[in-house]
Amino acid sequence: MDKDFLQHLLSFVSENKQQKFEEVLEQRTRHVTVVLEDIFQPHNASAVLRSCDCFGVQDVHIIENRNKYNVNPHIAVGSAKWLNLNYHNQQEDNTIACINSLKEKGYTIVATTPHKDDVLLPELPIDKPVALMFGTELEGLTDTALAHADTYMRIPMYGFTESFNISVSAALCLQSITERMRNSDINWQLTDEEKDEIKLEWAKKVIRNWKGYEKEYKRKMGLLND
Repeated sequence: MDKDFLQHLLSFVSENKQQKFEEVLEQRTRHVTVVLEDIFQPHNASAVLRSCDCFGVQDVHIIENRNKYNVNPHIAVGSAKWLNLNYHNQQEDNTIACINSLKEKGYTIVATTPHKDDVLLPELPIDKPVALMFGTELEGLTDTALAHADTYMRIPMYGFTESFNISVSAALCLQSITERMRNSDINWQLTDEEKDEIKLEWAKKVIRNWKGYEKEYKRKMGLLND
């Protein structure tokens, strides 16, 4: 991370926007991440992105085996540009590739589905980072996802309907987990380096000609030949 370049770029961002960056980053977390497997309803998946932004979850993983996901801008309301969207679509089985990658980073893979060995949402252990996996509305998570999950979780329900839709499920899970997380002594916040990396990406999103300013900076630092 070139902090001098970050400061150079931030000089073109308004003070109000910079202050907003700082306030939001203080509440951002990677202790919780969301994984969407083969979601084909863009309105529901985009509503999940909006919930992630609102509850401070920075990373979303999107698995594309059969279905390609496109953000619905009317539902996401700009939330997608403030998140790190990680697409998994280059492997023969992108579900396994995504899960293995998250496990290597220390995440507990949580399948959100009714299961004989499941735990209820309020009882889910969150002392270690958790990756919440959500499947399609009709079929739920694939057998592959279920087979490789570390634990299963369901939301308590007391009516005739068997399940919430994915956007409601994600919002309920994130509200419960992030509230417990913030009220705990868990080290859930981003590191200073992570904050700077995200701040740089956000600055690029709000500066129309950021590439031009980057060339100007590199030329000034002797990193670019005319």
